[in-house]
Amino acid sequence: MKSGEGKLGKKDAVASTIFLKKNRRGQVTIFIIIAIMIVALGLLVYFMYPKLKTTLGIGTKDPVGYIQSCVEDDIKEATETVSLQGGSISPEHYILYDDAKVEYLCYTNEYYKLCTVQQAMLKQHIESEIKNKINQKVDSCFNSLKEDYEKRGYNFQLKTGTKKVELLPKRVIATFDYSLTLTKENTEKYTSFNFILDNNLYELVAIAESIVESETLQGDAETTLYMAYYPDLKVEKKIKEDGTKIYILTDRNKGNKFQFASRSNAF
Repeated sequence: MKSGEGKLGKKDAVASTIFLKKNRRGQVTIFIIIAIMIVALGLLVYFMYPKLKTTLGIGTKDPVGYIQSCVEDDIKEATETVSLQGGSISPEHYILYDDAKVEYLCYTNEYYKLCTVQQAMLKQHIESEIKNKINQKVDSCFNSLKEDYEKRGYNFQLKTGTKKVELLPKRVIATFDYSLTLTKENTEKYTSFNFILDNNLYELVAIAESIVESETLQGDAETTLYMAYYPDLKVEKKIKEDGTKIYILTDRNKGNKFQFASRSNAF
């Protein structure tokens, strides 16, 4: 082999190596751009999905699911409000504590006197308060459901019924006994709608009623006894200058809370 041919072969090899490196860099750059585009598209879909659901009508494909989603935030908010305010949405007889209007469940304005129960049927009262709070929202949700289905060519027949909220062990259930018939190519019938909230307000209210009973009979309640019997329960008692006691019941696992006020045997 001539020396010139040897040099030429080396130049060709170097040029080939440089080309391969550039080609690999180009491929890596393309992969990076594609990855960025995929991430950007994923973020776009994530943030735009709620709007897309509304635009495409996906959100109202299932009437039961739609109503559950529509009332969810309002039921949670109403439940939290009554829990922090002693069982009422708009308390009339209350004391301010941490910016919350905490209602008296037992009260006397005299010193060294036992208190009188202010809300005899606490559980039923709370159920009524939550139901009344979400009443208009439920009607609005069914009206929105009607408008959406009629826009899509459905014959929408709704027979309204009763609304009911129940505190049950470890859950709050809202039931709407509405009868719905949808007709287009086929006919679909729905006889009831409900929403289940994972919340143990039922248990906390039962303990609150027990504490209130102690307040009426003894003028006080021993919080440590409740925590010894219910290991997952935290019971706090804050005493104000006028003798008012604010009881705060907290589920250690879920964080659910119920608080109320009592003024009994104050001195």
